[in-house]
Formats: sequence, C-alpha cells, structure tokens
Amino acid sequence: MSSTMISSHIPDLDLITVYAQRQETYFSRVSPWTMFAGLILVILLITLTRNLLVCSALYLLILGIYAAAGLPVKKLFQWYTIPVIFVLSLVGIMAWSEPGTPLFSVNLGLFTLTLTDNGLILVVTLLLKALISVTYSLFFLMTIRYQYFSAMIYRIFPEPLDQIFLMAYRFLFLTLSMTGSILKAVRSRGGGIIHSIRVQGRIFAEVFALVFIRSFDHAERVHQAMIARGYNGRYEAGTEIPRPGFSGYCIIGAFAGAIATIVLLVPDTGVLL
Repeated sequence: MSSTMISSHIPDLDLITVYAQRQETYFSRVSPWTMFAGLILVILLITLTRNLLVCSALYLLILGIYAAAGLPVKKLFQWYTIPVIFVLSLVGIMAWSEPGTPLFSVNLGLFTLTLTDNGLILVVTLLLKALISVTYSLFFLMTIRYQYFSAMIYRIFPEPLDQIFLMAYRFLFLTLSMTGSILKAVRSRGGGIIHSIRVQGRIFAEVFALVFIRSFDHAERVHQAMIARGYNGRYEAGTEIPRPGFSGYCIIGAFAGAIATIVLLVPDTGVLL
C-alpha cells in the first residue's frame, strides 16, 4: 500500500504512476496522441448510443485491452465501487419512472413503485457507460508517461488552464499523502471511519480540518520552493510527444468509422441490434 492510498476502493495515484512509468507493454509504446484520440472517441460513442448490446461489447473490449496491457484487473474492480455507487444513487430513482413492461412493484402505502424492463435496461446501460469511461481513463493514465501527459495538457489547454490543471494534479498527490498519514495515525490510536462518525464525530471532523489547513501550508511551501528554483508563473513543457504512426492513424480511422456506423445504423435503444 502506497502512502497516498486511503482506501482500496479509491484509485492509488502512486500505483497508477508506477505502471505509467514502467513502459513494458505494446500499449505503452503507442503514441499518446493515438491513446488520447481513443479516449475522445470512446466518450463520444457512449454519449451518442443507448444500446445495451453496444455498451456491453465496448466494455468487454476495453476491459480486455486493459487486461492485455498487464494492468491490475483485481484492483480495477475494487476501484469500480465509487462510480457504481454514484450511478446507482442517481439512476436508481429514475428507473422506477420508466414506461415499459412491469417486472415487479413495491407498495409504499400512498403510492406504488413499479420497475419495468426499460427501467432495468436504463440502469444497466448507464452503469456500463460509467464503467467504460472509468476503465479507459485508467488505461490511458497507466500507459502514458507523466512527462507525455503533462506535455499534452500544456499543448491542449489554453493558459492559464494548463497551469491550474498541472498544479492541481501534482498537489493532489500531496493532499492524498497527507490524508493517508493522518488516517493511519487515527487508526493506530483505535479510531476509524465508522467508529468516528458514530462516537467521535468531532474528532473525525477535526481530521479533515487538519488536512485542509496543512494542505494550504504545504502548498505555500511548495510555491516558495518553485520560485526559488526560477518559477515565474509559467510552466513550459518541452517534451516531444511521439506522433502517431501509420498504424495509429488506421486505428483511429477504423474506430471513428465504427462509431459512425453504429450511430447511423444501430437502434438507439433496446437490447438487440
């Protein structure tokens, strides 16, 4: 467990960086621009289609690519906890208002909730979309070196958004590390999340207040250290990013063509094509 790892259900940024820096698989040698184009196309596809079969096939494809890259599948399923809870908490209510063939009903006295087949399909489809985006995003971050990632941000985002994004991404490591250290100190003294909320709510609130205060203090020291090293308010990334080769352009073109075909020819809703 790394110092920034607070819970097994939260992505470990240190572990992600380690995999990104290893560069041991074929996918790590693919141009970062090709991977970024794939990310855009994946998001575009899951935005334009609501077909359950298409989402299922795309999820299995991306999950297979993730596993073929030698990335930790077991941890991936642990990291699914937060997006699954988020989707179910939002869509779980919407599913009961979808028209369709009733599956079962719940009588609450004043009114009755009915879950239909379309409501169930809606939940599964949106859940698959969330898992697709999370899986490919982690695959993207874990197969691209940090210097390429920072250089892409520098070239894509306008000033000062690129500086804000880069500083926030770097500062996130510091904040998580500090939070992890404080929570370890709480657990070593017999505290815990459930126990602290139920019995020691005041202490639990003070932990996060301490993280907030120390984060600002740490950020000030980091800023002063950067100024001492010549930082003038502008971080310039001079790393050359490998351009996509012929195969990279072919992959992007084939994926874009597949998306156009699916959007134009495949029914927008339903389970079957």
